[in-house]
Amino acid sequence: MDLKLTGKTAIVSGGSKGIGKAVALQLAREGVDVALAARDMGALQAAATEIAAATGRRILSLSVDTGDDAKVREMVGIAASTLGRIDILVNAAAQPGGQSGKPPGVADITNEMFFSEMNTKVLGYLRTAREVTPFMKKQGWGRIINISGLAARTTGSIIGSVRNVGVSALTKNLADELGPFGINVTCVHPAVTRTEKTPGVVERMAQAQGISAADVEKQLGSKNTLGRIVDAEEVADVIAFLCSPRSVSINGDSIAVGGGAKGSIHY
Repeated sequence: MDLKLTGKTAIVSGGSKGIGKAVALQLAREGVDVALAARDMGALQAAATEIAAATGRRILSLSVDTGDDAKVREMVGIAASTLGRIDILVNAAAQPGGQSGKPPGVADITNEMFFSEMNTKVLGYLRTAREVTPFMKKQGWGRIINISGLAARTTGSIIGSVRNVGVSALTKNLADELGPFGINVTCVHPAVTRTEKTPGVVERMAQAQGISAADVEKQLGSKNTLGRIVDAEEVADVIAFLCSPRSVSINGDSIAVGGGAKGSIHY
């Protein structure tokens, strides 16, 4: 299927690693010029070089802290002036959930911890969306994809659930407001996803539980109907479709890409 993405441009926040990098690579494969935005310029430049070499597309490296209004405004301005337009925004700049052991309980959650997560993932996504929408409105077309997480649909992590529900709510509100301008906004809920961090995470879990890395992999895979951890590239495939003109009938929805999480019914 031709996704009709050739010649379009994108900003991918959190694009130097993980799901963000996988999305940037897939978009570039589909003919999109991409601005990678993240904090670590070294990681950004390495990712940009890799993606450009693999696809032949123009890939920018833009260092930004999405927790800072002025820095986000500057980043979007540079991306727009360099690429000529902004067609797509993929918001992936956030600390992955479930990567640091057991989530803190209510007694251990500090105000600073809570507001840091909200500022990065919820308000950070709003900042970037706020800056790209004038460009998308002017051209009468755009796609904004917010990467959230399946903690929005389960208990077990107070901060994880609140921040991810917040992203879903932000997505639906933006979709209702921006849909009449030809801008579709969707939310994607990954579960545990295999990225470059996964081997280290699995090893730490194995040591903590006194079991093998293979047994940890089985534990994580048993939570979905695939029976294995979903790869970042598989999440990126779904996001690339949502970025395309072919996804026009999907707007404001939250789409799970966790391999078929067991137990819950979402309707």
